[in-house]
Amino acid sequence: MIAVVHLVTLGWVSGSILGAIHLVGPMALRLPMPARKLDYWAYAAFFFGSTGVIGHFWIEEYSGVAWSGLLLTLVFAHVGWKLVRPLRRAPILPAVRLHFVLAFTNIGLAAIAGTLLGLNKHWPFLPGRALTHAYGHAHLAALGWATLMVFAAGYRLLPMLLPAAMPQGAWVWASAVLMEIGVVGLFLAFVVQGSWLPIAAIACASAIGVFFGWLGWMIRHPRPAPKALIRPDYGVVQVWLAFGYLAIATGLGLYLAFAPTTTEHTLRLATVYGVCGLLGFLTQIVVGVSARLLPIFARLIAAEWSDKPPTPHEMPDRRLQAATFYLWTFGVPTLAAGFYWERLDILSLAGWILLAALAAGGASQLVVLRAIRRSIG
Repeated sequence: MIAVVHLVTLGWVSGSILGAIHLVGPMALRLPMPARKLDYWAYAAFFFGSTGVIGHFWIEEYSGVAWSGLLLTLVFAHVGWKLVRPLRRAPILPAVRLHFVLAFTNIGLAAIAGTLLGLNKHWPFLPGRALTHAYGHAHLAALGWATLMVFAAGYRLLPMLLPAAMPQGAWVWASAVLMEIGVVGLFLAFVVQGSWLPIAAIACASAIGVFFGWLGWMIRHPRPAPKALIRPDYGVVQVWLAFGYLAIATGLGLYLAFAPTTTEHTLRLATVYGVCGLLGFLTQIVVGVSARLLPIFARLIAAEWSDKPPTPHEMPDRRLQAATFYLWTFGVPTLAAGFYWERLDILSLAGWILLAALAAGGASQLVVLRAIRRSIG
């Protein structure tokens, strides 16, 4: 199970974030993000590092987890430095910059913590329980890295995708500050078994509430949509579905933080909490954003080679987009139900549904890439 979780969090979510940064930088942050030779080495290091972590968890060889984690730490440091160093010159709110800086700081800390946990499994030296250490590491990565990165990119990308006005004002700082306080508090509470875990959970939930407040503000301040936009916009709808799962995961997290004792019921809810947070929210946010981001980026490339490049709304196959959305919509709650009721038949069904969702989403992206190829020659 730990190997599968890292397959999702490292291979899917973190890999997608590191790749999307090279698109978000030029498009939303107005930063040049050229791919240099060192970036190809970083990609190779990420591939071998992430597969090393996953593979060594699978075979229970924890020294290999540690050394693979060290390789990933170097990759995160490289990409973080590449983005953060020119970020101070980007024409964006300082509060949005803070989100990016804190997100990369947290993934660096999470990578170091993961490396130490791998070493501890091989040569025990850390005090406390390994399971609670793993919980702290997981929340530092999922909330402090991936969720904070969604907030950071969301303040810039969502106004472009909806479309809506750009958020402004002091409250943009609040989601970064509250999330960082909460994430650090959760990590320390899990590691040292501190009694302040519910307070840290409230801080994280408050940060999410602030971001949801800005989502509501964007809805109330729309901008004219492109005439070529076709409704429903499945990518944006899937983003909203992902935020719905974030709300569910937040509620479950608060309930578990305040639960007086650990019971079979709370353990089952904890698995549902993980499914809603990792698959319902983080994985689907990648699917939804990429459905809009890739066609926009593809048009920018096609425009360099063609006088009449296709619009981003003409490139995707609507049937594949619809299939992707509906399969994810049914697959995630089916998986959560299978975990809660501990039914292998329901888990198997959910696995096949989600596999079909990935196949449809991959085919949809291939259609966009083929549109670029036709445009350039």
